[in-house]
Amino acid sequence: MNVPQIAGHFFNPFTMASSLKSLSDPGKKTVPSAKGMRFALIVSEWNAEICQALEKAAHVSLLKYGAKPKNILVKYVPGSFELPLAAQLAAQVHEIDAVICLGCIIRGETSHFDFIGDAVSTGIMNVGLMYNKPVVFGVLTTENLKQAKERSGGKHGNKGDEAALTAIRMVSLKKSVSK
Repeated sequence: MNVPQIAGHFFNPFTMASSLKSLSDPGKKTVPSAKGMRFALIVSEWNAEICQALEKAAHVSLLKYGAKPKNILVKYVPGSFELPLAAQLAAQVHEIDAVICLGCIIRGETSHFDFIGDAVSTGIMNVGLMYNKPVVFGVLTTENLKQAKERSGGKHGNKGDEAALTAIRMVSLKKSVSK
């Protein structure tokens, strides 16, 4: 399955930051309490500065909405390509309610960017469907380092924050339809 692309970017109309605003602020959207929820943060070590900023924002947001530090498992992988397997290993753990995958893929001079981006997005989606639990795509796919910085705490907010809020909302949704 291919993820639609616009101008070389993987497109998700619900989470893509625009040039007009930051989507990290939930605004009027209701964010449920994360009290009692358990999360796995899977973080790429490649593009470390960016991924560390994503991790920090996700962690802060989970705590802000009521998750306990003991209910946040953090694991690191070498690069974004390894995120789906690590997500699968975390999703297999019954106690984990949601997995948040954080990474950064910056376009280079070869088509490597396209292959990695497609594999990672498809792999992460498949893990969520396989384990029937939220597995969130918090992976930046940018043209350059400047864009990555803008989306990891700069003028476009922080995708780590967005990914954490998405995980909380999806766990809440799952619980509401599983009753």
